Amino acid sequence: MKLVSVVFLLLAPLSTSSMPLVLPLDCSDIYNNDNSRPSGVYTIYPIGATSAVQVYCDMDSLGGRWTVFQRRMDGTVNFYRGWDQYKLGFGSAAGEYWLGLEPLFHLTLRKKYELLVDMEDFSGNKAFARYSSFSIDSESDGYRLQVSGFTDGGAGDPMNLHNGQKFSTFDKDQDTLPDDCARSFLGAFWYGPGCHTTNPNGVYRWGANRMLAGVGVTWYTWKGNFYSLKTISMKIRPVQ
Repeated sequence: MKLVSVVFLLLAPLSTSSMPLVLPLDCSDIYNNDNSRPSGVYTIYPIGATSAVQVYCDMDSLGGRWTVFQRRMDGTVNFYRGWDQYKLGFGSAAGEYWLGLEPLFHLTLRKKYELLVDMEDFSGNKAFARYSSFSIDSESDGYRLQVSGFTDGGAGDPMNLHNGQKFSTFDKDQDTLPDDCARSFLGAFWYGPGCHTTNPNGVYRWGANRMLAGVGVTWYTWKGNFYSLKTISMKIRPVQ
């Protein structure tokens, strides 16, 4: 009996090490593995084992499990950047950041996602917009946006204008207008007719300024084009 026990103890590490390591694709996978995990920074693997990237996981809003792909909160990160950085991502998951169009494409390719956009003004008022379907196409199609199924959380629906549009930066103009919307409004987004009705990647400013229209972190259907928000975050989770 002792010999059997010794053999089992020696073989046990080998048997467990041969078990496949499951890497989380998104924050939903992390939550499903342990639903006691708090909101915070976690590592996910959008494109496989070699694609580790840190994101902020919102485990609280509307049931949690949200993978944040865009967050503005204090103006510490410059969002007026070129195509390569918007493609691959920048910033810090502990603060302001953009996950990257390529990781975001691979996420929405592998699962069906919904979108939540949370925002707050400088008076402490909060609102949100929710969409039951969100995805983006590949780089070869300009990371074109597909978003629908709006539910109002007080913020209104400016994303309707941006649906079906390609992503534009100041060095890669893919909007349908003669003017370069990214340069005109100092941002980067899925700009559409009239350029935008929201500019979440615009210049971080402080509240209302009647001298500048649409240049700040704007959400037209809630605060108009002259008001730059204090915070905004865009996040996705798999549709149940």
